[in-house]
Amino acid sequence: MTKPVLIHAGAHRTGTSSFQLCLHENRAVLDRHGFDIAYPGRDGVPGGRLRLPLPRRRHGDKRIPQFAQQTRAVLTGLSPAEDRGLILSEENIPGPMLHFYHGQFFPAARKRLLSLARALDGPPDHLLYVVRSYADLYVSAYRKRAEDNAVAPFSEIVPHFMAMDRGWPELIAEMRETLGPLRLTVLPYEARGSSCALLARLVPGLDAAALSEPGRTVNQSATDAALEALQVRYRAGETLPRRAWQKIVQDHAGRVGKTGFAAFPEAERQALGARYDADLLRLADMPGISFVPPARAS
Repeated sequence: MTKPVLIHAGAHRTGTSSFQLCLHENRAVLDRHGFDIAYPGRDGVPGGRLRLPLPRRRHGDKRIPQFAQQTRAVLTGLSPAEDRGLILSEENIPGPMLHFYHGQFFPAARKRLLSLARALDGPPDHLLYVVRSYADLYVSAYRKRAEDNAVAPFSEIVPHFMAMDRGWPELIAEMRETLGPLRLTVLPYEARGSSCALLARLVPGLDAAALSEPGRTVNQSATDAALEALQVRYRAGETLPRRAWQKIVQDHAGRVGKTGFAAFPEAERQALGARYDADLLRLADMPGISFVPPARAS
């Protein structure tokens, strides 16, 4: 592909579905600026048709050219005109969150990024990535998986979270070295701002004030009561279709009290917080990265 490519690559649990809804809401503006948009449309976001065929951990490096060819075909199908740019939003580019439960931080990221790099045939113009504190990320990932899967008690998975093999600086370095974006922006979730502000940060020439912020929330988190009710069903061997488990989530939306369904002990939370703070400092010092620091508390 010989066109401008701008990538919003996540991270998971940082408002990615809301950002993709923002792309949909502002598609006419982006069209006038010469951009096609591609996103997966999870959580009911309209217009999502992206299905990137990237390798998983089990696939060997010999399969990378095959995945690259398939990925190029998908992207070309969504944005065929060479005189138009492409805005790509997909939080699963580095891989799924499933491996967190085994202490692995996106173990297939390198080969997935290599496949995407070969599919693009050149460096993306801009890659934007939002990072989030480890404790909040792991809790949110666990809660998300508990919506439609039986999960082990959170306390049993805490040791794997605490022994995670790497973190944000290693992943961002992989993105920088493998994709080679002309510009790489990294910002903490605390500095994300609105979806319109994030879109204006990604795309040159856009004015956030001229964009339309989505008027509804997508991918709203389930309450503790909803998750506990779902786990009773899953642990009894039931398999619930999406509509059925979403109804349970909706039915328990008003029961907002915390039951301790997923929470780190204070010592572990503090340790993860210290690791995150240290890793933000590492990111700020990394060459080739535009790092947006979080706002300081007044």
